[in-house]
Amino acid sequence: MVKNKNFYLKKEEPNKSCLLALRDIILRQDAQITETTKYGMPCFCYKQKMFCYLWTDKKTQEPYILFVEGQHLNHPKLETGNRSRMKIFPINPNKDIPIKTIELLLNKALDVYKNNIIKL
Repeated sequence: MVKNKNFYLKKEEPNKSCLLALRDIILRQDAQITETTKYGMPCFCYKQKMFCYLWTDKKTQEPYILFVEGQHLNHPKLETGNRSRMKIFPINPNKDIPIKTIELLLNKALDVYKNNIIKL
């Protein structure tokens, strides 16, 4: 059962397929990742702590993954913008999803929790 079904179904292609694929990539990284809704967007939690979100950019309408504890992650494709804590990873829905990069970032983000950098 897809939680946040309306969020995904309201999106136009290619964003709809891209976001659903990102959802699957996120959920398969760890059995302890759960999905909920926060602030109207799909939120993924690790052991009940907010871990990442899926959203679309207001200007470009392109999807992105927002890493809640992004300040602990370093990668050239991560964007901070005017945020101090969070970072985003933008995805072009018209290109192949960079699965290996996303999995690497998700696992680095999970390590922030697993290594008690952020207390659970």
